[in-house]
Amino acid sequence: MEPVSTEQVTAFRRFNRYFTRRIGALDDRYLGQDRPLGEARLLFEIGDGVSLRELRSRLGLDAGYLSRMTRALEAQGVVRVRVHPDDSRSRMVELTRAGRVELKEQQRRADALVADLLGGLTPGQRAELTEAMATTRRLLRLAAITVRHVDGASGDARACLDAYAADLDARFPEGFDPGALVRPEEVSGDAGAFFVAYEEGVPVGCGALRRLEPGVGEIRHVWVHPDARRLGLARRLLGALEREASERDLAVVRLDTHVVLTEAQAMYRACGYREIPRYDDNVYAGHWFEKRL
Repeated sequence: MEPVSTEQVTAFRRFNRYFTRRIGALDDRYLGQDRPLGEARLLFEIGDGVSLRELRSRLGLDAGYLSRMTRALEAQGVVRVRVHPDDSRSRMVELTRAGRVELKEQQRRADALVADLLGGLTPGQRAELTEAMATTRRLLRLAAITVRHVDGASGDARACLDAYAADLDARFPEGFDPGALVRPEEVSGDAGAFFVAYEEGVPVGCGALRRLEPGVGEIRHVWVHPDARRLGLARRLLGALEREASERDLAVVRLDTHVVLTEAQAMYRACGYREIPRYDDNVYAGHWFEKRL
């Protein structure tokens, strides 16, 4: 990948400074209420009740910092903490009646702030801004996802392949036999590689590379979780696999796909793959592709 330019970093930081100031994130009385943005956001995330463990994961907060904020809110009477009904080692946090009243008012003020801000734009400009924000969110999600080289026998690798197989079983008219998945030894060590994509620590995609013959590799099982689709993650996984193939001195990569996977076929063509004659005996394949690296 090309390095990030100084101009791009500067533009990103400039936008962050403007946006955080404009929405009142720097004020210790967010939306005119008697608490900073961090505590206000925590009330919103607690909603109808949630475990502290899930809150830490969802918000990426340090356990000690979350505990201090929760204690402060509890002392103010807007939340209560109790033992999780299904796990005595876990704690749940929920809003009290006072907390629900405050959250409702917080939502009203936040809606009013946004409506006032958008009111200065024409309908066309509002639509343009809304579209731009959707694009920004999509690209920020993609940027935050990490793609890691993992052991092909790891729990995350096999969990992704299980989900991939279930997807194909539902989509293929003839179903899909998990026995057709790559074996761990085919995508480990000198034989190949396996990559898993993680969003906030949760596996959301995968892809495999295996050596077919000297100088030729095969890409297998590029899969993205439904919740992470339409971000551009499949292309990112494909790029990671191609770079791995190049580092292994593979000059050519091949892959195949089912006739019903039209979106995959379109992606491969857009990424420089050309259709070739059948090169394997995969009973699920209807199209075969190749790319010179």
